[in-house]
Amino acid sequence: MDKIWLVIQREYLARVKKKSFLLVTLLTPLIFPAIMGIFVWIALEEKDNQSLRIIEVVDDNNLFFLESSEQYAFSFSNLSEEKAKELVQNGERYGFLHIPNFELEDPKGITYYGEENPSMNLISYLENNLKKKIEEQRLFESGIDPKIINEVRTKVAIKSITLDDQGTETVSDATVNYAIGFLAGILIYMFIFIYGNQIMQGVIEEKSSRIVEILVSSLKPFQLMMGKILGIAGVGLTQLLIWIVLIGTLTTIVTGFLGMQMPQQQAMEMANPEIAQGMANNSDVGEILLVLSGINVTQIVLSFIFYFLGGYLLYGALFAGIGSAVDAPSDAQQFMLPVTIPLIVAYMGLFVFVLNDPNSTTSFWLSIIPLTSPIAMMGRVSYGVPLWELILSMGLLITGFLFTTWLAGKIYRIGILMHGTKPTYKTLWKWIKTNN
Repeated sequence: MDKIWLVIQREYLARVKKKSFLLVTLLTPLIFPAIMGIFVWIALEEKDNQSLRIIEVVDDNNLFFLESSEQYAFSFSNLSEEKAKELVQNGERYGFLHIPNFELEDPKGITYYGEENPSMNLISYLENNLKKKIEEQRLFESGIDPKIINEVRTKVAIKSITLDDQGTETVSDATVNYAIGFLAGILIYMFIFIYGNQIMQGVIEEKSSRIVEILVSSLKPFQLMMGKILGIAGVGLTQLLIWIVLIGTLTTIVTGFLGMQMPQQQAMEMANPEIAQGMANNSDVGEILLVLSGINVTQIVLSFIFYFLGGYLLYGALFAGIGSAVDAPSDAQQFMLPVTIPLIVAYMGLFVFVLNDPNSTTSFWLSIIPLTSPIAMMGRVSYGVPLWELILSMGLLITGFLFTTWLAGKIYRIGILMHGTKPTYKTLWKWIKTNN
């Protein structure tokens, strides 16, 4: 164990002392908000400086009048299609919308012409605008005043309450749960790939430079592999904790400068039922705070740390095994596919299944299988997961880590000393079956 600890120290200090580590760690919490701010600023500037786009409309039915918006204006005429197209080609019009004669029950043949491929927003805007006009015309022909329909239309907002076994009511919000699951799942996916690749690159570099031959003379290959995996895990955890502290500090400074309350202060106020009820009745902010107060932050944070470390250790062992089997990063590509496929499945499943329906059978199995659970389970935790499912998922993840460590260890102890050969899957299988 002492030798593994020495390797952990070596791997940890070698990376933490690098200037690149300090720069990335300190600048990342600033870079991402800055990038988002730049994009928002560009979008606002573009919106302010963007000229009004005029679309020529030829309506053969003479029924539909489309309302203009801040971005698009409509010019109605009885021009022929050829003349309207010429206006677009000459740059006098941004686009041309042709509405042919059709039955209101089956509107077909509506066509948009433009020199540029239209954006999805433009097509959706035109479709929704025309849909509304066609529906109003159909109501009018049926003897129903469309104004009456518009007057009786009502917006409905459903308040979501979660009940536990004791009957305790907790305010929840699907949007907040979705955002938490989305961010947590994506972060774990990124960390596994980034730090897993660091393990593989480190093993390949040491093997290529023959340093490993000196190291294994004083410690076992398995000790070297475990020390490298745990050392880089410590680097990732250190970086994550620094980011949490920096983001928390920056949030405190910004909210204090703007005269806003910190979440801790808001939570203390929410602890008073009278204040909570008053805020909920008088403000949308109060509703948001009620939702946030119902989230089990401790469970989410502890689950994130566990799945972050568990997922990393499980895949880190596989990356270490791959790195030990090859002499160059280019040779590792053939072995990366079986490792990356489960990660991609978990990533896609997070959006297709887990976040859309966290209680479905598919979401359950994605969050239980060790190769996909680190990403999938974090997508479910914010929605609330039964304790037995969480325990089962964690237990299987630990078992999966032990299995992949054993599997990678079998490859590592032979492959780390092999040079000049390009192994195949058949070769790896022979190494795994070897008992020496």
